[in-house]
Amino acid sequence: MILQHIKMYDDISESLYVQADDFYFASHRIYDLALAFFQRGGKKLYIDEIHKYSGWNTEIKMIYDQLPLLKLVYSGSSVLDLKKGAKADLSRRTIEYFMPILSFREYLNISKSWNLKTASLDEILSGHIDFPYGEHRPIKYYKEYLQRGCYPYFSEEDFIIKLKQAVIATVEDDIPKYAEMTVAASVKLKKLMFMLAQSVPYKPNYTTLARDLDLSRNTLPDCIDYLEKSGLFNALREKSTGDGLLQKPEKLYLDNSNIIYALGLDKSDDGTIRETMFLSWTRQMYAVYSSKISDFEIDGITFEVGGRNKTGRQIKSAERGFVVKDDIEYAVGNTIPIWMFGFLY
Repeated sequence: MILQHIKMYDDISESLYVQADDFYFASHRIYDLALAFFQRGGKKLYIDEIHKYSGWNTEIKMIYDQLPLLKLVYSGSSVLDLKKGAKADLSRRTIEYFMPILSFREYLNISKSWNLKTASLDEILSGHIDFPYGEHRPIKYYKEYLQRGCYPYFSEEDFIIKLKQAVIATVEDDIPKYAEMTVAASVKLKKLMFMLAQSVPYKPNYTTLARDLDLSRNTLPDCIDYLEKSGLFNALREKSTGDGLLQKPEKLYLDNSNIIYALGLDKSDDGTIRETMFLSWTRQMYAVYSSKISDFEIDGITFEVGGRNKTGRQIKSAERGFVVKDDIEYAVGNTIPIWMFGFLY
């Protein structure tokens, strides 16, 4: 994507793309490369896999302070390491962008070469979605997306294998490095991750989990927080204020359905997959909370997520409530197809 951006928008003769995990950097510094590039007329330096370069944040700070005319873009796949490095040395110096999973709309645009537009929550609740009805059926594509549409490399034959490897690398390498864990602690973290994954949506019971994993009751919340911040899990909490924002999650979900399939958990019931994707999409644009009478609450609106036969019984007492269903194509009244929420971004 970075290379595509350079080809489309930059002068190639003044731009340089490097990968920070290249053997070149075993004996060379990124700062020295940036300086030499700038002195030879370079204007835009792109550094990929920055998190794999030891002390990257210090050298990025030096480049920013000493070569202010050089435009610098860096990227990496370890969310935890990037946040840690930026917080330590790069506050007020960087503009940070986080790339969420592909939305259903983005998946369609990439895989079908379409140009579908995003929709606001109000447009979705009224059923106004930019989709080419006729010869195309949204449910067919939605089912494809659930299995292999959340990441840009979905078209590769070994997609599921690569995704599983990425998940394992996050648990075995990224989180332990970030949290400075011992080998024994990282093994317990991996066990925790799979225990939670096999039970989603999981209602955390810290006492039971700590006992089963032989972990400190005080350490467990940190481990769950690491799994959430790394992008593997989404936490659903009750709406609260003040210190209540730090309360333990009401439920834990895997980040998206692709991870469910990659971990071999595709026997998960449809209800889990539905709730997983509804939360994954909506949380990118809104604060999503658990509902006391239903599944989710967004901006005072109650949502009950279910299958084709789901009724509106649970939202009868809601001031404003909607039933979100899969296996339906069109919105009718307060019943909305779940795939439409994949057009929020």
